[in-house]
Amino acid sequence: MAGPDFSSLPDDLPVPQDDGAADHLTGLRLPDVALRATDGGLVSLARLPGRTVVFAYPRTGVPGQPNLVADWDAIPGARGCTPQACAFRDAHAELLRRGVERVFGLSTQDGAHQREAASRLHLPYAILSDRSRALALGLRLPTFEAGGETLLKRLTLVIDDGVVAKAFYPVFPPDRSAEAVIAWLDAAV
Repeated sequence: MAGPDFSSLPDDLPVPQDDGAADHLTGLRLPDVALRATDGGLVSLARLPGRTVVFAYPRTGVPGQPNLVADWDAIPGARGCTPQACAFRDAHAELLRRGVERVFGLSTQDGAHQREAASRLHLPYAILSDRSRALALGLRLPTFEAGGETLLKRLTLVIDDGVVAKAFYPVFPPDRSAEAVIAWLDAAV
């Protein structure tokens, strides 16, 4: 049995509504939490100098395996992790040209799923695992429950020297997330 096609987005996805769950993030200093990266290193976003872009997403889909729950596509903002990751991959050079020093994906999954996706999608950036949700809890990131798991709601952070400069939330459609960051960076110049 073939699993869902994660590379494209259906036209009828429900649009997530802004519930205010990220309103507090702009201006916050990140907690000093070490996160395992798909390149094998540990990363503390709080300690990174310069500008970093982090896009948080619910979970990495595994080709050939079913969604976490049968009604995954009906959850506003749940579907679209692969298109979002590919959009940041494709915009990576443009982000660097605009002064972003590094890009990361972020989910609460373990590294095995993330490493598979990073390899399969040829990502030029690492994905970070917040399996313990230490960063999510420290920043009070918006989450939702599905299939017995607590997952991050989709959002993108622009972080300058460990402080959130901009929070994009909710993110929709996910495959346009990188474009929104580029537009904000261009307008901020």
